[in-house]
Amino acid sequence: MAPVSSSWTPKQNKLFEKALAVYDKDTQDRWHNVAEAVGGKTVEEVKRHYEILVHDLMHIESGQVPIPNYKAAGSSGSNGSNRGFGDEQRLMKNLKI
Repeated sequence: MAPVSSSWTPKQNKLFEKALAVYDKDTQDRWHNVAEAVGGKTVEEVKRHYEILVHDLMHIESGQVPIPNYKAAGSSGSNGSNRGFGDEQRLMKNLKI
């Protein structure tokens, strides 16, 4: 079995999110395709990353995690992220949670 890398770069996360939008749950070999799109990750790693993402999104949707107060579009938040609330909404829609 290949070594498991727990760290994901911002680029890998973005590729992961885009791949989830392209390869939905009905896609044959979905996890293989997602892993290939991300690069440097195994099928097991992308499945685990997806499970963590779904878990986190369920907590956000249930109100257990407060939504950060992001600055206006184009500005960077305190954590250096350019993601806004709309990004999470689009991702949840793509995941069909």
